[in-house]
Amino acid sequence: MMPSRPYADSRLARRAAWVERYDFRLRLSERGTVVSLGDGIVWIEGLPSAAIDDLVVFEEGSHALVFHLGQQVIGGILLHQTGQLTAGTGAQLAGLQLSIVVGETLLGRVVDPLGFPLDGSPPVESPTRRPLFAPAPPITARDFVSRPLYTGNKIVDIMIPIGKGQRQLIIGDNGLGKSTLAIDAILNQRTKDVRCVYVFIGQKRSDVVQCLQTLRAHDALAYTTLVVAQASALPGLKYLAPFAGCALAEAWMYEGKDTLIIYDDLTMHAQTYRELSLLLRRPPGREAYPGDIFFLHSRLLERSTCLSPSNGGGSMTALPVVETTQGDIAGYIPTNLISITDGQIYLDSRLFAAGTLPAIDVTKSVSRIGGKGQHPNMKRLAGRLKLEYLQFLELELFTRFGARLEASVEAKIERGRLLRELLKQDRLAPLSIETQLAWLVAFQKGLFDELPMPAAHRAIDSLAARVQEGTLTLDSPEDQWVSALETWFTEIGTHESATRH
Repeated sequence: MMPSRPYADSRLARRAAWVERYDFRLRLSERGTVVSLGDGIVWIEGLPSAAIDDLVVFEEGSHALVFHLGQQVIGGILLHQTGQLTAGTGAQLAGLQLSIVVGETLLGRVVDPLGFPLDGSPPVESPTRRPLFAPAPPITARDFVSRPLYTGNKIVDIMIPIGKGQRQLIIGDNGLGKSTLAIDAILNQRTKDVRCVYVFIGQKRSDVVQCLQTLRAHDALAYTTLVVAQASALPGLKYLAPFAGCALAEAWMYEGKDTLIIYDDLTMHAQTYRELSLLLRRPPGREAYPGDIFFLHSRLLERSTCLSPSNGGGSMTALPVVETTQGDIAGYIPTNLISITDGQIYLDSRLFAAGTLPAIDVTKSVSRIGGKGQHPNMKRLAGRLKLEYLQFLELELFTRFGARLEASVEAKIERGRLLRELLKQDRLAPLSIETQLAWLVAFQKGLFDELPMPAAHRAIDSLAARVQEGTLTLDSPEDQWVSALETWFTEIGTHESATRH
């Protein structure tokens, strides 16, 4: 047996092996030259066989993605730029498809859209890579949405339910709690075997750090990956960020796992795409956006789906975030995304100013397919609750005119006001679905009616603790829930009386 050489895996050994295998023959290759660059864009001449989305490597180490094809020159968006990249630098096609490392080693990590670490830890090692621009699953590989994805938010889980594989838009003005709602959804996936991906597109570094600290403080980082293209990143990275996050989640979906991905936010992504397109002299359309802006987001969101059992049965639920201006839900990008997704959660600035948090406007929010996955017991109670709440909102309008109301109408308004208070919820405090069913049954049976408002909020906290200690589930008959709730509310009422005296 021949002894192994000590330098068998060294760089010198690899070079020696390359020399031994070298074949003297004619080779043809294209070599381009940088004509100009600036604002994250590079113009190259001398690469006639380049195609869209080809990767270009420069001789000093920079990388770019082909984004525009001209007769004499091609335009690329820079993905990595060194200080030595100038006009006249040589370039050639890499012959590779843009991809990112995927797998379990990404959990708990913060990476950029190319998979390089941003958390100070060693580079991510994984034998598997996945292309960023993979096609969406074919219709034959998909299944109907039939399983719920609980967010821990009372309004969403009861009146705007989300199913696994659904695309639900979160829309509203800046500063109304869109990101907080998305983070709450991630926190609620603990112990539910759902892998999460949070994509930051053009967000401030402080926002990223705050989200990272929140996830770490609530033990949610272990099942979450952060893909970050912050505000100071190259425009090309901000353009690629949602596709990179999608590729990560998609890999888990094809392994049969359930995933949740947050795109925060696609308004910034659309603006970045417009900036790149204008710099590369693409013809502008409405509001200067290029004509394929709808296709850009539709090809991204169409990759979120629920696979059939024969294809693994995994799912990717998407919660894209989009920002409106002064509540204008009819803007160009918001209407595009509303038409692509399966529903929207609309946050209203007037509710936010009135202290109704989360500021979700039920009248403008809808979930078109989420009800298919809602548990039958929850669905039966939620239907009546939503109808009752919407009737209350209409009746409350009449009270502003000072009209004299009948006793029955006043009773409905009082009950609606109680419901509105019960629907309020603190941030970073998701509720289990059993607790939500418990307070829902209690409200329908009028068990909250005798409690003052502050005590009603404390009652929900007490219910959460008792439900966690108990054995009742969503499948338990309503009679058992009512019996247990009457006992619990008797104890809560006794405790409140003792506290007041």
